[in-house]
Amino acid sequence: MITTSFSSAVYGVNACIISIEVSVVSGTGLFMVGLPDSAIKESQHRIESVLKHINCTMPRQRVIVNLAPADIRKEGAAYDLPIALSILHASAQYNLQTLASYVIMGELALDGTLRPVKGMLPIAIGAHKHGFKGIIVPKQNGQEAAIVNKIEAIAVSHITEVIEFLEGKRAIHPVQIDVRKLFEEKVSNYQVDFSDVQGQENIKRALEIAAAGGHNVIMIGPPGSGKTMLAKRLPSILPPLSLAETLETTKIYSVIGRMDHVDGLLTTRPFRSPHHTISDIALVGGGSFPQPGEISLAHHGVLFLDELPEFKRNALEVMRQPLEDGKIVISRAKFSVEFPANFMLIASMNPCPCGYYNHPDKECVCSAVVVERYLNKISGPLLDRIDLHVEVTPVVFEALISAQRNEPSRAIRGRVVEARAIQKERFKAHSGLYTNAQMSSAMTKASCAISQPGQKLLQVAMDRLGLSARAHHRILKVARTIADLAHSEPILEVHLAEAIQYRSLDRSGWGS
Repeated sequence: MITTSFSSAVYGVNACIISIEVSVVSGTGLFMVGLPDSAIKESQHRIESVLKHINCTMPRQRVIVNLAPADIRKEGAAYDLPIALSILHASAQYNLQTLASYVIMGELALDGTLRPVKGMLPIAIGAHKHGFKGIIVPKQNGQEAAIVNKIEAIAVSHITEVIEFLEGKRAIHPVQIDVRKLFEEKVSNYQVDFSDVQGQENIKRALEIAAAGGHNVIMIGPPGSGKTMLAKRLPSILPPLSLAETLETTKIYSVIGRMDHVDGLLTTRPFRSPHHTISDIALVGGGSFPQPGEISLAHHGVLFLDELPEFKRNALEVMRQPLEDGKIVISRAKFSVEFPANFMLIASMNPCPCGYYNHPDKECVCSAVVVERYLNKISGPLLDRIDLHVEVTPVVFEALISAQRNEPSRAIRGRVVEARAIQKERFKAHSGLYTNAQMSSAMTKASCAISQPGQKLLQVAMDRLGLSARAHHRILKVARTIADLAHSEPILEVHLAEAIQYRSLDRSGWGS
């Protein structure tokens, strides 16, 4: 007798359906085919223990388990449950009438208890696309599977519950959640706020511009000046995630098993801050069986690289293409996967190895050559993709003890959302273009026209400050965003002047 059940495998951030065919014929032994990994092959011993625990037996015949398509490698213990159910049905120990109507996932403990698995959201989306009635998952994955509310999400804790359900002897109500209500309740639920920041008004302004135009930022300042504190608050002033963005981001966290949220939905923009010892594979993704890296975990959010010059050069250089394309493609001999990576890069660094170059009170002990060598750890092509260079100075004592009420993130976000709405209208004819930072050279020329006095101001700035040619387009993009925040159609000289001051690292003589 041949029995077919269905499970799923995740590749990249999408899932494909896996057919599990079990045949019980004359002979002895259990054979698994279809490119299973070691964890799947070891399931034989887990399944034997479970069947004995529930007073069933492993067939004393030859059991052949085929995982189709046979040319795609499968990994993990998530196939334990569907394989065990298929064996029980094929050996006529139970009549599981609706076995083929569900996608079934779950790792088995030796007593039949179900353990959670990764990638449940893309698996549930795949089950819906292929027309299955529902998905049977471990209890811990129920909320995540229920996000796809067009199919039944049956959450169970033991194999006996699944057997009785598929036999029609037990009614299990599908897990149901109101995704839109949950999303609206928690979309602005941030733990930090700009109202906590004393002083640093110029840095707040720079981060507001960055959020409004989707610009990348690097902050240069001495230790303890507040760079990390400010960066952590940036997600709180970005526009709220749309429901589509929420689902897209949640899929990435689901794939790597980071969905530790009770509600199964990531409703706030992610903030990722990897340590500077991170490898290039951990940063961009990869491995023998590719997994998303930190840049994908920051999708629709912020990637914060603290102490930028301390990162390995290889790790930084591999970010250049994702910063331009908003995605990372990882290729292997037989397949390739694509992970989304549309993020804002926020970096911070000390101005020199000792940290006190240009400090108002403390003296720097680094020579000009040492400072220049330190800054040169950041390559020109990477720096070219960072629009705003902001110098951060220490907060004075009077500002620290001031009782003045600071502007909350909600107020700043309001201005950012208005500026983004202007950009959305401007780029409505261009697919995939949403912010000023994404403009090409041609789009910059069309959208960032400046007056004759403005051109003269920009020319003088480039000559006097020694700004590079690459800074020209970046200044125009930032000036366009500043004008949008001011609800000004033309780019005025005051907008250009403010944009020019955000090119600290392009100035000739910096560090010498």
